[in-house]
Amino acid sequence: MSDTAAPTGKSVEGGCRCGRVRFRVTGDALVTMACHCTGCQRMTASAYSLSGLYPAERFAVIEGVPVIGGLHGATRHFHCEHCKSWLFTRPEGLDAFVNIRTTMLDAPMSTPPFFETWTEEALPWAATGASYSYPKFPPPESFGTLMQAYAESLASG
Repeated sequence: MSDTAAPTGKSVEGGCRCGRVRFRVTGDALVTMACHCTGCQRMTASAYSLSGLYPAERFAVIEGVPVIGGLHGATRHFHCEHCKSWLFTRPEGLDAFVNIRTTMLDAPMSTPPFFETWTEEALPWAATGASYSYPKFPPPESFGTLMQAYAESLASG
């Protein structure tokens, strides 16, 4: 991945369903996405999960202690221990980033995800409006281009 953009200064808070775990992110996501894999379908009890990728230094848990649930390996999913809400993911090999479930933000994203992954496992009726689609997960070398295109879309929007 390439270097991270400077935050715009705006902060957005979010949290779990019961309110015991709260977090804050500063600036815009580097890119937003939807994942159609069956794992995300099962974790969300929905057609796909929505997330935004943020630099780890712009993310902070400000209340409560999230616990690991879902994936417990190199990629770790974090949840509220009480209500079990899936809050964020620490992706394997990407320690400098946090992938936040955007529906957990107090002001969820109002635009479609910029790209979608694992469309080969998508439910046939599930449409996201994403600008880019990948049958599996996009190759790591494509993230720089995706983040640049996303930043340009925000600047022109």
